[in-house]
Amino acid sequence: MLRFMPVGDSMTIGSAGEHTWRYRMWQHLRATYGGPFEIVGPRETLYDMATGAADSYEYADPDFPRGHLAGWGEGWQHMAPVVRETVRAQRADVLLVSLGLIDLGFYTNAVQTADNVRLFVAEARAANPRVRMVLLPVIPNVRAESDVPFAAEVAAFNELLAKTVADLDEPRSPLLLASPPPSYDIAFDTYDGTHPNARGEHRIAEGFAAAMHQAWGLGEPYAAIAS
Repeated sequence: MLRFMPVGDSMTIGSAGEHTWRYRMWQHLRATYGGPFEIVGPRETLYDMATGAADSYEYADPDFPRGHLAGWGEGWQHMAPVVRETVRAQRADVLLVSLGLIDLGFYTNAVQTADNVRLFVAEARAANPRVRMVLLPVIPNVRAESDVPFAAEVAAFNELLAKTVADLDEPRSPLLLASPPPSYDIAFDTYDGTHPNARGEHRIAEGFAAAMHQAWGLGEPYAAIAS
């Protein structure tokens, strides 16, 4: 049994009424993995714009495993202190991580954020020395379109993230750097310039799926599955 845990910020937790890329990934794995697996995590809810809290269970399709470790407004610096206990408790084998935008936007610069990535990896491995991780760079977003210093931090962090993955990758606990499709376009793949719409959810899931298929032979090439 392979246990996948999505880790992320607002783009991963999603908001009330959405499917989320977690759902798209579950569909993909169910169709192509060919073995037993679970989607795990200590949290199950979506973010509710009306209440301003992560207290909604109003998924577009509630009939899927909703476990995750994601939070609206949370980043690498929030997840690094809790990932060890979470990986241990959830017995996670593969972490699918999409973080960084919040850190760079509100908390830390590129170098500090990369340091938190290293801490996160160390803490996850302390719980499971064989844990595998797929890390998604910060993807295109509306702030990077208009804020030049922020765009520079994003570019710097993504370079540091690639170097960190290369430095920390090891056979017993491999790290992968995922890439969203090069055609990811905030005008068509998001509903507000940052958060994915249905098309964007598929593209984020595709980024993770492609990395795992190419590097580990896990699953098949991604094909969008109708909701």
